[in-house]
Amino acid sequence: MTEPIVAGNLEATGIRHGFFTREGGVSDGIYASLNCGFGSRDRSGDVAENRSRVARALAVDTGALNTVHQVHSADVATVDAAWDPAAAPRADAMVCRTPGIAIGVLTADCGPVLLADPDAGVIGAAHAGWRGALSGIVEAAVGAMCGLGAERARIRAALGPCIAQASYEVGPEFRDAFLADDEANAGYFTAADRPAHFRFDLAGYVAARLARAGVASVERHDIDTYAETGQCFSYRRATHAGEDDYGRLISAIALV
Repeated sequence: MTEPIVAGNLEATGIRHGFFTREGGVSDGIYASLNCGFGSRDRSGDVAENRSRVARALAVDTGALNTVHQVHSADVATVDAAWDPAAAPRADAMVCRTPGIAIGVLTADCGPVLLADPDAGVIGAAHAGWRGALSGIVEAAVGAMCGLGAERARIRAALGPCIAQASYEVGPEFRDAFLADDEANAGYFTAADRPAHFRFDLAGYVAARLARAGVASVERHDIDTYAETGQCFSYRRATHAGEDDYGRLISAIALV
């Protein structure tokens, strides 16, 4: 199996993590090959095998990889046991202090965030699309970790592959929503070629919100999911290509 992308600031005794690419799985066609999303129209058996490979890479049981039903919210689930993916709660982040459980988020352009306070033995994972990031998902995840005993000044955060600013053209109503929240958000937009359109820096925005949340460090992995066809799935790329579905990347962390 292809090794996942790892963050130097998350490497610590008792913690396993990875931003997994689309390589190293069994799915084929538009889902080739490590598609981990049961919400796709891929064969469920292939998705299950792909997720089992991820669990094994994280040194947890194959049924101990938890994901949530993501809804672009600021809701956080606290995890203390493995659950059936079909019964996953609706949320966009998870926090955990139970060894042997992996928590993961699915993305295909949105920003995956993995977090850890190794001293407290508390981990987190957040799905930061623009809606969730704007509504405070990373701050909610950090706050929930503190509720389990973590301290902001010890929490390390890493942001994995997501759509880059050069690939992320948006309309004026999108920019207006960010300016209504904070006029300083204008700095995350540059003019696009089309009149009254802009390019949004999702990674920069998420990283800045993490820093303002008071975490000890933020590590970015600036890989453009839209441009890197061999490494990454991309919802926007699939849409532009006229494909009727798309695979999902997984980013996960575990206490072992």
